[in-house]
Amino acid sequence: MEIIIILGILIALLFNFANGLNDAANSIATIIATKALTPLQAVGLAAVFNLLGPLLFTTAIAKTIGRGIVDPALLTPHIIFAGMIGSVLWILVTSYFGIPVSSSHALIGGLLGSGIAAAGIGGILWPDIVVVELLAIYCLFGAALGALALAAIASFKGENWANYLWLGALVGFTLTVPLLIATGTLPISGLLAVVVFIVVSPMLGLISAFAFGIIVVRTVARFPPRRLNGIFRHLQIFSGSLQSIGHGSNDAQNAMGMITAFLLAGGLISEFVVPLWVIIASAGAISLGTLLGGWRVIDRMANKITKIRPYQGFCASTAAGSVLSLMTAFGVPVSTTHATSGAIMGIGATRGYSAVKWGIVREIVAAWIMTIPASAIVAGIVYIGYRAIFL
Repeated sequence: MEIIIILGILIALLFNFANGLNDAANSIATIIATKALTPLQAVGLAAVFNLLGPLLFTTAIAKTIGRGIVDPALLTPHIIFAGMIGSVLWILVTSYFGIPVSSSHALIGGLLGSGIAAAGIGGILWPDIVVVELLAIYCLFGAALGALALAAIASFKGENWANYLWLGALVGFTLTVPLLIATGTLPISGLLAVVVFIVVSPMLGLISAFAFGIIVVRTVARFPPRRLNGIFRHLQIFSGSLQSIGHGSNDAQNAMGMITAFLLAGGLISEFVVPLWVIIASAGAISLGTLLGGWRVIDRMANKITKIRPYQGFCASTAAGSVLSLMTAFGVPVSTTHATSGAIMGIGATRGYSAVKWGIVREIVAAWIMTIPASAIVAGIVYIGYRAIFL
């Protein structure tokens, strides 16, 4: 049992290393795109602040990952080990092809796959059907309210209000979920929160970046472009640091949750409390991965979605970093990839629909949808093979 725990800890750190390798693009893509820093400087900046992130926030996300997906009574070191192998394989393959995916969702998919292979569907902590029904009702109400509000604004401005109904509905739905969590109205946690935020986190990033971008444009419209570029290139260092803190505080907790679950399942600790050495080791692994950089992913995020100017890079990084920090404070494991991609789309959309290369966006979204089932399948196969050989 001690060998499997040691191997599991090493695999968890490898997972965070791969996480940093793929997700390096999240916090530095806009900095590189606008040449605010050189690629090596940007990666170094991200590595430092990724390390600081977990030390500034609670470890609530680690508990969600380690205790909120598979029934803790059934969670064994073997299930955790196979789940992490599946998720690491998926992240490494997508990093090789330059596809930005969610490492958090890869890990969750891996746990689902190995958990189902080991204990059946009954071993998974599925959300309460009553909570799901209430969430659907609240979201429908929020979508209707958003559609009516945006249509009324469009009508007041003399525009065709019917064209804004779907956009208002999407905005209303997106804002409803974090409001329910922030006010404690509905206990959205565990697997339910993960699934819901596959849609919500990129939309939060998109809406925040779009709104912030419009405000910034109107505020600085009369300033000389060259002077603005210089100012916002410096501001991007701040916004990129904020985003790296959000990334480290959210995603670094994935390995923390797994290592702590290993220690608990192996009887080395008596309750789910993340030790300090686990926090430091996990953050260090993700920083090392970021320091080496996932250059293919960076290129796609920085150059393929839309052309980014310095003020847009600042707005996108600030919006994505704020979303990540807010969700981390509430203990919700969201995808930094989703939030950042959404923010880049949102800031690109301030220049019009055609400014965003939606074909690339569709490829990225397809990878998002595939991540949980793909990593679950790989992890399930790994567990079956592992059980046949070693158990």
